[in-house]
Amino acid sequence: MAKESIQTKSVSTMIEAADGLRVLVARFRGRGVPKSRYNLWLPSLGPSEELLHGFLNGKITWPDFSKEYRKELWADGLVDEKNRTSKNHGQKGLLRLLRFISRQQQVTLLCHCGEAAEHCHRHLLQKILLSSKVTL
Repeated sequence: MAKESIQTKSVSTMIEAADGLRVLVARFRGRGVPKSRYNLWLPSLGPSEELLHGFLNGKITWPDFSKEYRKELWADGLVDEKNRTSKNHGQKGLLRLLRFISRQQQVTLLCHCGEAAEHCHRHLLQKILLSSKVTL
């Protein structure tokens, strides 16, 4: 099995051919951010607006944000209530797809946070996708 190749960048960082598939994983596309900055936008892999604003406004600590963000990724949606046998289980399908693609080519997870930002969900998402402990 090929090893996953996933990196993270700010959406505003210079685009390089080595980036491979550039995936914006933020709830907001961003005012003034041209679509040419990314290949694919997956807003559902970004933290909820409430969680993001809570962290940015200092109402939620980074450890709490990290824990809640992980929960949100696996939270069942309204469509799951309508299905008895086959459930979406949150964003599991998208996570599996990104992991599969990352075995075929480079995947770069993008967010609006600055390149040097330590506390950004794109780093958490990268760890989740690269973790062998996480069954997707």
